[in-house]
Amino acid sequence: MDFTFTDEQQQFTDALRRYLDKNYGFEARQAIVYSDAGVSDTHWAAFTELGLTALPVPEEQGGFNGSPVDMLVVMQELGRALVIEPYWATAVGIEALRIAGSAGAGQGADAALLERAAQGELKLAVAFHEPHARYDLFAIETTATQQGEHYALSGKKSVVLHGAQADQWIVPARLNGEIALFVVARDAAGTQVTDYRTIDGQRAASLAFAGTPARRLGGQHAGAAALEQIADYGTLLLCAEAVGALDALNHATVEYTKTRQQFGQPIARFQALQHRMVEMLIHAEQARSATYLATVRYAGSDADARRRAVSAAKVRVGQAARFVGQQAVQLHGGMGVTNEVAAAHLFKRLAIIETTLGDVDHHLARFATLPGFATAEV
Repeated sequence: MDFTFTDEQQQFTDALRRYLDKNYGFEARQAIVYSDAGVSDTHWAAFTELGLTALPVPEEQGGFNGSPVDMLVVMQELGRALVIEPYWATAVGIEALRIAGSAGAGQGADAALLERAAQGELKLAVAFHEPHARYDLFAIETTATQQGEHYALSGKKSVVLHGAQADQWIVPARLNGEIALFVVARDAAGTQVTDYRTIDGQRAASLAFAGTPARRLGGQHAGAAALEQIADYGTLLLCAEAVGALDALNHATVEYTKTRQQFGQPIARFQALQHRMVEMLIHAEQARSATYLATVRYAGSDADARRRAVSAAKVRVGQAARFVGQQAVQLHGGMGVTNEVAAAHLFKRLAIIETTLGDVDHHLARFATLPGFATAEV
């Protein structure tokens, strides 16, 4: 398959990379990680100016109606620079509003949220999982009770990425036994938020609802199938981010081996280590190919093809993340596990990506249950 980015996509990528190289270096990133907020309003404003927040939003709501491929090139650059801003969470929330919302008519509450997101005024997060659920999207015990035209939520959500930084949450809950999606404001009554930093420097939160006011998202079709598609979109973006991180980790490792001396010469000259770095590159390239294929399949109309491609990509990315990360740490020696080098943080981020929205084993099992597995269709 010939997968060549358009001139516009390449120009957008170059502009984003220039900004990140100049303003989002490793030291600047670490300062944000250890700040009280854990994110940067300055960089978020810059992302808005660059058009990142408007990219996934439909044109009717002031966005650029970016395709999955457009989002792929962005996430690769964010992964390469280890960006910790809540862009992934907001982009997935925007996709949730697109899939399950009622913004198609160009008006209403969902359209207003999308307009604000495009302008960088609103951050979103999807509360996928509950404490007992592990990777099961449909293990939902949070309940919704109808109260006139509105609803009240009760239950808990765990590891909501950038949940405390979001202004609005998309929350799956059970309504009369069936899965439905709801929009909850960050400052709604009856909500408890516990914010914390994860091992990769990102932010996550635990949410607890006790009769929390909520608005139902979309109609009867905004249920389990929509939730699964939203999760596939989030997985796809994570795979793209991982590809960028793998590239950065491979580059950092090669550069380090050119400077580390052993037996009077750089260890990059040792043939055994050259072979190992070639294997690292092969793993990264295979992860890239699987991610690109999943990006194309996501945009298609075949839901099973989308599921197969997304799970296959997540498996390959997870395997590459573990192999490349472990080899990079070994080639860096003791420095590979210290906070002073970017390689350690790239490895941590890749480890978290591998376990977000389903690890390798989970997606292997999912792939095996889909139609076409017996004939090895992808």
